[in-house]
Amino acid sequence: MQYMLLVYLEEQALGDQARQECYDESVQLTHALHAEGSYRAASPLQPTATATSVRVREGRRLVTDGPFAETREQLGGYFLVEAENLDEAIRIAGRIPGARFGTIEIRPLVELPGMPEAQAQ
Repeated sequence: MQYMLLVYLEEQALGDQARQECYDESVQLTHALHAEGSYRAASPLQPTATATSVRVREGRRLVTDGPFAETREQLGGYFLVEAENLDEAIRIAGRIPGARFGTIEIRPLVELPGMPEAQAQ
């Protein structure tokens, strides 16, 4: 089963050096997960100031700057992993550096028949 591990943290929680160390540690984790056969994808996200939200209401597209919700913690990145079950996904989430500064939300993916396979890069 595939799980999306969503990394939430306060955008200003880390200084530049600590952020770079977190990125470096995350890259190391992706290599370890790849070697274990669990890695599917991962990436940090640009700050919420770069976000654009789109809604369609009554057939009209509404575009606004910024994230959808105002919260204390923002979505800062993600890991997409293959795990046998939720317990394994929890173990992987505990290895994500952002878990020390914020929250990792674990969500199983819904596999829809007929969708194309993701392309390997």
